[in-house]
Amino acid sequence: MARFEHTVTVAALDRHWFEEAAGAVVDLFEGSREQGGAILLPDGRPVHGLRLLKGRHLQPGARYGEAPEEDGKPGATDAPVASGPAGAPVVQEATVLREWRPSRTVEVESLMAEESLSVRVGVRLREPRTPRALEVSLDGHNPKGGSLYRFSGRARADLHAWWAALDRPSSAPPAARAPVVGRAVHRLAKARLTVTPRPADDGSWQVSVVLSVRGRWLLRPVAAVALVFVRKPVERGFREGVDSAAEEWAEMLAELPSLHGEALRAQIADELTAP
Repeated sequence: MARFEHTVTVAALDRHWFEEAAGAVVDLFEGSREQGGAILLPDGRPVHGLRLLKGRHLQPGARYGEAPEEDGKPGATDAPVASGPAGAPVVQEATVLREWRPSRTVEVESLMAEESLSVRVGVRLREPRTPRALEVSLDGHNPKGGSLYRFSGRARADLHAWWAALDRPSSAPPAARAPVVGRAVHRLAKARLTVTPRPADDGSWQVSVVLSVRGRWLLRPVAAVALVFVRKPVERGFREGVDSAAEEWAEMLAELPSLHGEALRAQIADELTAP
């Protein structure tokens, strides 16, 4: 098994602002309605790039997405078709709402399919108004390939555990259990990723990311030998990936509005409706 670890320091996200923003988004969609396929916010403005393609708005089984255009006119279908980089058709199935219970769970699922790759992604948010946990699943395969072209992944972020880890004194040891855990499985190998935060003395976050990779079945000794030769570039790529994610986090925080109450709700509505 190979184990890689890297720690970065990032600016903190205010929990109260995050939960207020999440609640505002949920309330805006809860108060929305459908008209001619368009999703209208409570103030009557349509959400940009989102249309109801099939089913009833905010009911299980409802399909959302952008309808394809034919001769400049939008149409409706379950599987919009676009053109890929090389001219090959790319089929993007609309997102399907599996559950809408804002006080308990919101769950959506989408499928992206093209000639050589089909990927299904599921996202479940528990207690959306004050998010408690985020769960993501991913399953992919090559429709024309065998088991070597199949992969899957699961990740869970326990947001209450995340905030609790950051409420500990900066001198305390890290949380015993990582609030964020992800697993990926392929026929040849499997990987486990954990993310654990701790507060820094200056109010920022120190985030430790650990990646463990191991071969499966009879390939374990083969993978162990291969890692002798590729460990350094893999470790370098892992560190660069974590550093890049930290930079993107900083850019995202810099763009977030420092608003509250109705001003924050109005700003979110503007972002949802802006072309």
